[in-house]
Amino acid sequence: MIKSELVQRIAEHNPHLYQRDVENIVNAILDEIVAALARGDRVELRGFGAFSVKHRPARAGRNPRTGAHVPVDQKSVRFSRRARKCAKRLNRDNPEAGA
Repeated sequence: MIKSELVQRIAEHNPHLYQRDVENIVNAILDEIVAALARGDRVELRGFGAFSVKHRPARAGRNPRTGAHVPVDQKSVRFSRRARKCAKRLNRDNPEAGA
C-alpha cells in the first residue's frame, strides 16, 4: 500500500472528511514521526510497532567489482520493531508461521 491508497481508504471510512483534509492529516503524522526520529527520539505506536534510530560508525568497506578498499562514512538508519499484537494479527491466518 502506498500513501495515496492509505489516504483513500481513510477517506472512505470517514465520509465526513474531505480527501484533501485526510491527506493533510496523514502527511502531518508522518512528518512528526520523521521529525521525532531526526531528533533522536523513539516513536512508539501501540499495537503497531516502535521506530528508533541506530547509528552506524564509519568503517572500511570494499568495492565488490574492483576489490578496492573504500571508506564508508558514519550514518544513521531507521530501525523498526513490530508490536506483538501486530505480529499475532499478521500471522493469525498463516498456519505455516507457527504463531
